[in-house]
Amino acid sequence: MRDLMLQCAGVIAILISIVHGVLGETAVFARATVEPPRLRTLLRLVWQAGTVAWIAGGVLLVAAPWMGSETARHWIIATLAVVFGFAAIANALALRAVHPGWIGMGAVVALSLAGY
Repeated sequence: MRDLMLQCAGVIAILISIVHGVLGETAVFARATVEPPRLRTLLRLVWQAGTVAWIAGGVLLVAAPWMGSETARHWIIATLAVVFGFAAIANALALRAVHPGWIGMGAVVALSLAGY
């Protein structure tokens, strides 16, 4: 059961990450005016670097049960609980409202810790 919770956390992390990347391109940067253009490119790439890192974290959460190492499992969970927990808190503080982003990230943290 704890493996299933961990894998669900990974799938949710991947889905949140994909939505983050798509919304960044279609909603945030489509309307943002950033000068000079090189700075705009840098900001877009940094935004998408976060997206890729979150996807990689989701993949690690999905794969952790098959790694055969409890130590690796625990470090993956601990690290990603901190990463997604920080992102959830930052999202909640920035938006100051109920939002699917921090709710989903909170679910990743809760499911990850339940799969510890």
